[in-house]
Amino acid sequence: MFRFAEPEYLFILAILPVLATIFFFRRRQHRRNIRSFGDPELLVQLMPNMSTVRPVVKFGLTLVGVTLLAIVLARPQFGTKTEEVKRQGIEVMVVLDISNSMMAQDVQPSRLDKSKQVLSRLIDQMKDDKVGMVVFAGDAFTQLPITSDYVSAKIFLQSISPKLIARQGTAIGSALELAVNSFSPNSQASKAIVLITDGENHEDNAVEAAKMALGKDIVVHVIGMGRPEGAPIPVEGSMSFWKDKEGNVVVSKLNEEMCKEIALAGNGVYVRADNTNAAYRAVSSELDTLAKTDITSTVFAEYNEQFQSFAILALLLLVVEFFVFERINKRLNRLRIFDLKEKM
Repeated sequence: MFRFAEPEYLFILAILPVLATIFFFRRRQHRRNIRSFGDPELLVQLMPNMSTVRPVVKFGLTLVGVTLLAIVLARPQFGTKTEEVKRQGIEVMVVLDISNSMMAQDVQPSRLDKSKQVLSRLIDQMKDDKVGMVVFAGDAFTQLPITSDYVSAKIFLQSISPKLIARQGTAIGSALELAVNSFSPNSQASKAIVLITDGENHEDNAVEAAKMALGKDIVVHVIGMGRPEGAPIPVEGSMSFWKDKEGNVVVSKLNEEMCKEIALAGNGVYVRADNTNAAYRAVSSELDTLAKTDITSTVFAEYNEQFQSFAILALLLLVVEFFVFERINKRLNRLRIFDLKEKM
């Protein structure tokens, strides 16, 4: 596993575009000043030691050197040894509806984006727990296997969109069954499923799936996304909305009764999301009530420093830059290092 031990030093790289911009404008102003003195072709003969290539080369070497120094300061490392660590936590599988109806905007900025915000906050408050993710529409698949790698979890979360599943629908039951089978085998940790859906176009027996989960000591909490009065579904890339075969605008409504039935069958809580953080707080509070047990995680325990090669290369480049003069040196020019046409 590769990582930077002190990644904050990589912010040094942000000054490179600024330096490049300043250099570009200074070079352009320099050319304008030269032209103001007279004919550039004539001035070339009067100043034979002037070079336009060498300043660019020097600046390029400086930029690369600064980049390498920033990497050195950030301390690149490779993991070389793993060990199993026992922590006190729970296991949570998130089951997220990504059907087209989740693009409705009765919850801001949209049902799906609000779902991502809620899940992001849930992941942020986890410490020693494990989290996994199942996404579904007409089909269901595991987007993220159960893990304690919260960084990866948030990366996968941000990449979710309705385009991940071609077949539309709301196969909640299949998604719950897949989530039940996605927990760590033989784990004694407390387990919970957090289902986020609008419950519309329900296709299979989700209530029975929730009862099956509870039979395996897995509680099912449900967050309803949307409003009972509903909202139209925007068509991506346009200002229009989805329409039915008769040309009427489709209004997607939250199936709140179905969501409540699933939560009841899974011995969990149901909460409807709105434009506040009430849903996050309610589910987070319920997860905190679960008993924490030992969870075994595989982590990298030793890292080898890899900055040495970057430091040596940066030093060599800066030494080379020091010996590259902006003016043509007759002795060094015999080496024909700069075999480009030197011109003003």
